[in-house]
Amino acid sequence: TPAWRPPTDVFEIEDAFVVRVEVAGMREDDISIHIEGRLLVVRGVRLDTMERRAYHQMEIPFGEFILEVELTAAIITDEVEAGYKDGFLRIYLPKARPKTIPIEEK
Repeated sequence: TPAWRPPTDVFEIEDAFVVRVEVAGMREDDISIHIEGRLLVVRGVRLDTMERRAYHQMEIPFGEFILEVELTAAIITDEVEAGYKDGFLRIYLPKARPKTIPIEEK
């Protein structure tokens, strides 16, 4: 069972969906991104520090997380981009454009 869920923003611009996930303190190797149809799945593990002390306050979650975002339109999976900077994972998911099929007279 996932231990926590990172704060996440999902918004839509004209030609894409953008997902921004706050995962400070993690490395790119700790995170995986998959697309299953219209479902974006982000998984990761934030490892706890080795130093154990008598905590006076503990608010930073550690352990495994799974984040699922259902998209409302089809996307172009070959053009999805992801970047990690300043503690934020940003995923750019371009929307698929409807294809018009011309009707030929036969």
